Order: sequence, then C-alpha cells, then structure tokens
Amino acid sequence: MTSSAQPPQAEGPGPASQQSAAPTANSMRRALKRARDGVALDVAEAAVLLQARGDDLDDLTASAARVRDAGLDAAGRPGIITYSKSVFIPLTRLCRDKCHYCTFVTVPGKLRRAGHGMFMSPDEVLDIARKGAGLGCKEALITLGDKPEDRWPEAREWLDAHGYDDTIAYVRAMSIRILEETGLLPHLNPGVLSWTDFQRLKPVAPSMGMMLETTATRLWSEPGGPHYGSPDKEPAVRLRVLEDAGRSSVPFTSGLLIGIGETYEERADSLFALRRVSRSYHGIQELIIQNFRAKPDTAMRGMPDAELDDLVATVAVARHIMGPAACLQAPPNLVAGEYGRLIGAGIDDWGGVSPVTIDHVNPERPWPQIDELADRSREVGFSLRERLCIYPEFVQRGEPWLDPRLLPHVRALADPETGLADESAEVRGLPWQEPDEGFTASGRTDLHHTIDTEGRTGDRREDFDSVYGDWGALREAAAPGMVPSRIDADVRQALTVAADDPTKLTDAEALALLHADGEALDALCRVADDVRKSVVGNDVTYIVTRNINFTNVCYTGCRFCAFAQRRTDADAYTLSLSQVADRAEQAWDVGAVEVCMQGGIHPDLPGTAYFDIARAVKERVPGMHVHAFSPMEVVNGATRTGMSIREWLTEAKAAGLDSIPGTAAEILDDEVRWILTKGKLPTATWIEVVTTAHELGIRSSSTMMYGHVDQPRHWLGHFRTLARIQQAALSNNVAGFTEFVTLPFIHTNAPVYLAGIARPGPTARDNRAVTAMARLLLHPHIPNIQTSWVKLGTEGAAEMLRSGANDLGGTLMEETISRMAGSSYGSYKSVKDLIAVADAAGRPSRPRTTLYGEVPQERVRAAHASDGHLPELLPVVGD
Repeated sequence: MTSSAQPPQAEGPGPASQQSAAPTANSMRRALKRARDGVALDVAEAAVLLQARGDDLDDLTASAARVRDAGLDAAGRPGIITYSKSVFIPLTRLCRDKCHYCTFVTVPGKLRRAGHGMFMSPDEVLDIARKGAGLGCKEALITLGDKPEDRWPEAREWLDAHGYDDTIAYVRAMSIRILEETGLLPHLNPGVLSWTDFQRLKPVAPSMGMMLETTATRLWSEPGGPHYGSPDKEPAVRLRVLEDAGRSSVPFTSGLLIGIGETYEERADSLFALRRVSRSYHGIQELIIQNFRAKPDTAMRGMPDAELDDLVATVAVARHIMGPAACLQAPPNLVAGEYGRLIGAGIDDWGGVSPVTIDHVNPERPWPQIDELADRSREVGFSLRERLCIYPEFVQRGEPWLDPRLLPHVRALADPETGLADESAEVRGLPWQEPDEGFTASGRTDLHHTIDTEGRTGDRREDFDSVYGDWGALREAAAPGMVPSRIDADVRQALTVAADDPTKLTDAEALALLHADGEALDALCRVADDVRKSVVGNDVTYIVTRNINFTNVCYTGCRFCAFAQRRTDADAYTLSLSQVADRAEQAWDVGAVEVCMQGGIHPDLPGTAYFDIARAVKERVPGMHVHAFSPMEVVNGATRTGMSIREWLTEAKAAGLDSIPGTAAEILDDEVRWILTKGKLPTATWIEVVTTAHELGIRSSSTMMYGHVDQPRHWLGHFRTLARIQQAALSNNVAGFTEFVTLPFIHTNAPVYLAGIARPGPTARDNRAVTAMARLLLHPHIPNIQTSWVKLGTEGAAEMLRSGANDLGGTLMEETISRMAGSSYGSYKSVKDLIAVADAAGRPSRPRTTLYGEVPQERVRAAHASDGHLPELLPVVGD
C-alpha cells in the first residue's frame, strides 16, 4: 500500500550507517561549508551530510533552517508552520503488494473474521467524514492498498457486486460523495496510478500522494529486501507516477521512508530524484521525510528503528536539496515529542493530524493533540496554522492545478488572501458538478479568418514560463534529439530491397533510407512513387471539408502548440453550439462532405460536450460526415464523465460521431513525447483509443508530427507501431486507419522553439524522406498517404505527390492551428487550388469522401459551383 501524508513502516538488510563508510573530517567540513554558503550539493556531498552528528549536525540544521526561513518569507508566511486537520479513511486494507514492514495491509480471511467487508462501505466512509466535518476537519485522507482486485478474488467480487469496474472507480465515487455530503476535501493515496487514472481522479480530489520511499532498486529486486515481491514498489514505476502527476498538473505529495536498508548514497540519490521531478513539473506540493518504526508480526520486526539524529539529518539535507520553496513535513507522532529538533532541521509542516481517527498505518502511535502541537511549535518561535490538503501555492495558482468542479469546494474552505485554511469556515457539502458556463460564445470567435488578415495578438501565451514545466530541465532532456544522428549503412542494398518488396525492409535498412540524401533520396522517392502507382493508381484525391476548432482554451501544456490559449488571453475563444452548427451548415451549402472538429481541452466543458457538438451538427446537417475529436479529447471526455473509453466512444457514435482524427499522436515514442508535451496522453493510451474506436466501427486517420526534437529512429518506430496496429485490425476484419498524414512541425510560434529547444522544423530532405518511407513502411496496410498543403504550400505538396503521397487532404475552409503556429500558406484552398497542386505534380485529381469513397454527384456539383470555399458575403459566425 502507499501512504503520503501519514507514516508507513519498513524493512531491509540493515541501517544505512552500517552500509556506508564514515566520511572523513575534511569531506564533512567541505560539505558543511558548501551548505552554509548556499552552494548546490551533489549526491556524494549529500551522502556525507546525511551522516552529520553532534556539532556537525547542529551546523547542518542551522543552515537548513535559514533556507527554510527564506522560503517562508518569500511565500508571505514567515514564522508559520502548518498542519492539516483531517480524518483518515482506510478504504481497503487489501493490497497486491507484500511489503515486509507493513501492518496496514491484511488478507480477506482476517477481514471476514473481524466482521469487516473487503472495502469500507459508503455508510462507513461517510460516517467518518461527517464526524470530521462536525469537528472542523477539512481533509479526508483516503488511503488504500494497491490494486487489490489484481491479487484477491474477494476484492474483485466486492467491486463487481457493487457496480464498480475497479478500485479507482470506487475511490472516485466515494470522493464525490464526500464532497457533496460532507464538504471535506479528498486527498487520495491509492498507490501506483497510470496517466489515465490521474485524469479520472483529478476532477474529484484537489491533491493526491504516493511516497517514493527509495530509489534503491536492490531493496525491491533482491530476495529478503523490504519491497521484494511488491510490483508497485519498483522505483522506476514510482518515479513514473510522480512524473505523470506533474504532467497531469496534480498537486502531489511524496517523500522518503528512511532506515529500511538503504545506504546514505541511495538515500541521497532518492532526494535528488525527487528534486528532478519537482524541478521538471513544479507539482510536488510537499515532501514527507518519514522514519522507519519496526512493527511486531512483520518480517522486519527485528530491524532497528531509524534514529532521531538520522531523521533530523535527512530533513536538513532534504531542505538543502529541495530549496527554500519546498514544503517539508515530518510526522509528529513518530518522534516521541522531539518537535523542536525537527523544526530546527527545516520542516515547515506537521502533516495531517486527526481529532477523529487513528493513524491506521502506525496505529500504535497516536496523533498529538493540536493544542500540544501549537504549544511546542510556539516554544521554538513558530505559529501553527491550518492548511488544506492542497497547499496554498496551488490554491493561488488555480488552473490548471485545480479542476473547475472543485473550485467551489476549495474556495469555501480557503482564506482568499493566503490560500491557507479559513479556520472559521463552515464545513458543509456542496454539489459536485460541471461549471455553468458550458457552450457560451466568448473571445475572438472570428479568429478563423482574422488570423489571415490581422494575425495573432502575441507570439506566446501569458503563462509561457509556467504552463509548460521547467524549460531548463527540458533542455537537458531534449539535448540528444537536437541534431539527428547519422548512420553508416548500405543505402543501395536498402533501395534494392525496397524496390523488390518494401515489406522485407529491416530496421537497419529502413533507417538507412530515412537518412538518404542526394541521388539516393531521389531514387528512394522514385521507388515510393512506383509503389504508390501500383497500389492506388495515379489519381490525386482531395476532400471538400471544413475545419471547426470550437475552442482554443487549453491548459494541457503541449510545448509544440501555438493554438492553445488561457481563457483570459487576447486570442482565446469558444464557440457556442449554434455557431458550430452554423459553420457546418455553411460548409454543406458549398459542397462539403465532412466537418473536422477538434478543440482545446477547455476545463469548463463537460465530458458530454463532445456528444452535444456531434449532435448539433447532425441535427442541422444530417448528411454531413462528422470527423471529430482527437484521442486526447476522447480520453478527456471519458475521464470527465467517469466512463470507459469504449463506453464513451459508443455514446459518441450514437450522438453522430462517424470517425476520429488520428491526431495527438505527434511521435509515438514517450522519449520524445514527454519533451513535446507536458500533459498529453502517453503512447499506450493513444493506441488504446484508436484500437477501441476501430473495434467499434469508428475509423480514424493516423498522423506523425516530425522535425522538432526527434530523430529518424523515432520516425521508424512510429511507422512500425502504426503498421502493427493496422495489421492487427485487418487480421480481425476491422477496417482501421483510413490514411496516414504527414505533419511537418511548424516552428515559428511554437513554445518549444521559442524556448530554444526544438529545431526549426524539418528540412526539405526530411519531408521527402518521411513521405517516401511512409509509403514503403506502411505498405500494404495503409494505402493512402496524405501530404499537408497547409504546412508545405503548393510547391511542397506537389513534391510530396512525386515522393509517394496520393492525397492532398481537404479544402479546410478555415484553419487556425497551423496558422497560429506561423504557417504562411493560408487557411483554405479552393477546389481549383487543389486541382492545380495535382496538375503541378502531373497527375489527375478527383474528390473523395472521408472513407475514400466516391462523392455523390449532388455534392460534386455544389462544390464546383462554389469552388469549395465560403462566399465572402456569407455570414461566418451566428449567435
């Protein structure tokens, strides 16, 4: 199980002091001086300082306290130490892990004999929460074991019997009831979470947590280690959770469990790992330093407790490593009243303290009385103040760290000046619901055409320095991809294989061709064009379509995206449903067969908004094909509604969704993906969305955005992934992808370029090589390869038609995403324009439907009559 704002227990081969060589006097003096002088420490120096004792420890804690005090002064709360008045709700004590120090976790038989269910019932949960509310508590700390249904059939049976798909669904449901019926704010500790789990839980909890505990992999991997046999305690897994929390803008609590057998070097490494995550995402709201206490009836019952000096030194070193802005906590019930020493070492928080419930993780150690805590803090010059489970900095940051559905609950309990708790606030239930605004037209709704005449207001959004994470940390991560590496391979042999049978290209041969240049590149494009001709013929296809981007308000933090805006930015806008329907009707009148609808992840739009959009178009124009909602939007809709991806897509299809764009793919490699975007869905989730859509008969396109921080090896991996998905679909008689679309990176206004991290888009060589290799590596599974005129222009698109592409995409009629990024090729093409591009490539052209079928003659005549674009006198926006 995991715990975040409360103490765990532990095990290990022996105390750290028994496993690390004692530092020399010179190394200790040098490290102490660097700490006093405020010089950044390295891992070796931190390991030395962790062993400070006596006068050296006094020196270390004094400098740590000064760092802490500087941070409190900067935060506007000098001399304040905080705590959270909470109740502890052990939702289930079942767990799939087997930590050797834990007494919290039990087994189904013991629960039955004690007369307990596998999970606490809703009545039991709400009874505790109501008692807490009655005594002025404001936090409901929900702690439980990791994924108990994966180990215990009894847990799975309980969830099934009560109508929950998994434990996370029950956590979400109880969090909503606590908010609505008691007013307490849930702080969730459900253990290891996936990126999707964070999206499911963020709307119902202001904060979450999970102890890192340690980065010492051997304590997990070696028999006899405290975490051996516990899949959720693998350090790499837990670090991924911390990163996903940051990507999801979830205020997150983490920390260390010391004295479980780690060396001082391993403990220092753990602190630096936490600092790296905190620096990258600015999302770790507090760090708990927790000392191991041996428990009877556990495998580690004979292990000595972590000593107080060890705890004090670790707190002080953590303060130096994490810096003045960090919030550091040590559980007061585990230190035998030595409160002054912990304050002197640099803590600024006591964690959750409950007047109602025991500490279920350390039941033998009762919480101190709040009055006693206040008195003991006052003795060393600190005033005790109550905070909420979400720290004041995050209360004041607001979006994207706090979901709009939680704002009323947090505001009801927070002091608006400080972000701390309003101790006089009435704790009462409030409705948990979507914001009232919904689809209200606002902002620059004419951006779709004024982007061409007036341009954008500025080259970046106002929160440029915060919404994307830490640019410095990102530069370090992106450095390997800044200049694509070259390889030494036999290009001629690879060309021979490609011409004979492209399906037999090895990865090494494919990579050689992706690097081809000069005459070799010309030969590659000829081979690709020959394959194109044999598969789809000479016709260049295009579609009469209209893009409708219904909002550009978004806080996901995609670093390549110049389209997304804060709701208060000058270029931000949201369309009403009637405006969306008006634009679809206008498109139908000029011959369109499709509308392509995508938007930002607007925090105020409910998960059902997408159904409303599809329904509005179908009601106004029943014959229009609705090609809408990227995989990111699908996940957003599903998690906001509490539905599974399959359930949500089924509902969307019933509302009128016909197919989905395969955008949000960027590069299907998380190494690149987490540089390009802070909070977008990971590769595995993108694959889950498109494959589920295909199984439901909802076809999709596929895409790749390239030319930023990627390398040709990433392009190869992307192509192989798409081919595998399509092969699997076709083997199951599922149609799958309609086409592959090349999306060259537009750099001009892209944040990741403005920050000096990305390349200035792909070269002409890159474009030709990617197009040609898409034709070869996706053959014969995806027969249609589309080039993007809006990103490449007329001449560039014609060149791609000579390099293996067969499709020009659509008329678009309005295009704001690439234009906001700085594309200079306009926001629409007429039918004649698209025919001219095909002519330039020396090829005939014809219109198509979304699914590459024949266009009805009535639609063809309408498109030719209007030339496929909107007359200037036709109203563009209606109320």
